[in-house]
This record gives sequence, C-alpha cells and structure tokens, in this order.
Amino acid sequence: MSQDLDVQAPRPVPLYEFVKRQLSEAILLGKYPPGTRLPSEIALARGYGVAVGTMRRALTDLAAEGMLARRRKTGTVVTGRPPHHSLRFFFQYFRLRSANGALLRSKPEVLSLRRVPAGEHDAARLSVSRASALIVIDRLRRLARRPVMHERFVFPADRLPNFPERPKDVPELPYLHLLEHYGIRISAVRECLTAALANAQDRQLLALPARAAILVIDEIAFDQGGQPMILAHHRATTDGLCYVNEVG
Repeated sequence: MSQDLDVQAPRPVPLYEFVKRQLSEAILLGKYPPGTRLPSEIALARGYGVAVGTMRRALTDLAAEGMLARRRKTGTVVTGRPPHHSLRFFFQYFRLRSANGALLRSKPEVLSLRRVPAGEHDAARLSVSRASALIVIDRLRRLARRPVMHERFVFPADRLPNFPERPKDVPELPYLHLLEHYGIRISAVRECLTAALANAQDRQLLALPARAAILVIDEIAFDQGGQPMILAHHRATTDGLCYVNEVG
C-alpha cells in the first residue's frame, strides 16, 4: 500500500497534517468506504513512508473530527461521517444519490485516453499555450450495470509527467492521484449546471430513449495556487437520481 510520499519535499503544513489530508481525501473520495477497518498504525506508516508517531497524530486528529473511530478490539474504522471542521481544505466532488437520498457508489470505466494539442478554447480556460499538450480522459460511470453518467477530464500534460499511457492504468480517483503523485491539491471548483435533452451520444452511452432529459455539469478545478488544473464535463441521467454538492 505504498503511497510514495516524498517526505523531504517542502510543504506549507507539518508532515502529520499532510498525511492527515491525504487520508481524509481518500475517505472523502471513497477509497476507504464507511465501515472499512484501516491497517495498523505501523502498516499505514510504512505505506506512507512516515514515522509511526506521525501517523498516530494524523489518525488521532481524524478520530477527533469524526471521520474515524478508534476501537480497542476492532482497530481504526471509517465512520462515514463528514468531519466536524470546515471542508474548505478538501475538494468538493459531486455525489450521485438516489431519489430517497441514499448515497450511490458508481464505478468508472475508461473509454479513451489520448493526448491532443490544447487548441484556442481549452488553452484559454487552462491558461496554457495553444500548442501545449492536453491529456483527455473519457469515462462512463455505472451503478451496478446501469450506465448513468459519461464524463470527460482534461489536464495540462506538462504538469503531469509520467501520467499513465494506457486506459487500464488510469487511476479511478484522479483528484487523489494528483495529490499523491504530484502534490497538486484541488482547492476550488467552479461548476455550471444545466439541463438538456440527450443527444445521440448520450442516448447511445446511457441507453436513453429519445427526448430524455439529462443533467450537464461543466467544471473548472483549480489547484492550491489558484491555477486552473482540470476541465471536466459530465452528462448524467436524472431518472431516479439527483446530484448533491456538499460544502459542509
């Protein structure tokens, strides 16, 4: 479970806080679902490449904030509760819920992975030159076997050296991957939500009838320095589903 942390790299927060934020991000993004029993302090510390005391401090803080429960017989367990403090340090990602409010866990499938020149429109939105290379990922999300959303992510390639080149190697949680492998934390997101009629691609990928309604989410995500880092476009069915954006 090695996280390949560069413990010598300069950072604006103490090391235990850095580890704590990584663990929090993993929990918030579903890497450790509610009820998960985490490995021991020693195993976690070894995986993150830090001292046991550093890991213990991070886990103690997360327990105090309600994200973890530390039990003598069962160990450290993910509670599924949001942290007590403000979530302003964490990327606020969308969540699909059922009509009765239950949180749904979708599974993404990478449809394509390619590198393309930025072009005028995306270059302006990402503040890069038109000749810059972009990484473009197209994915389809399913609930069980039902397709519910297709989405596109666009990243500036020069900021992500050694990014996976095969679709099967693309990380399921791109925001967590940016943090763990590049030290890039998504700290702000601007979203535009609209309703639209399904187009031909929507109908094909999401198995929708003609004139079905969909939810469209256009998003720009910014790093901790305020630079645009990700362009995202999501198109989701609204049949029995709703979109919840939690800002705590």
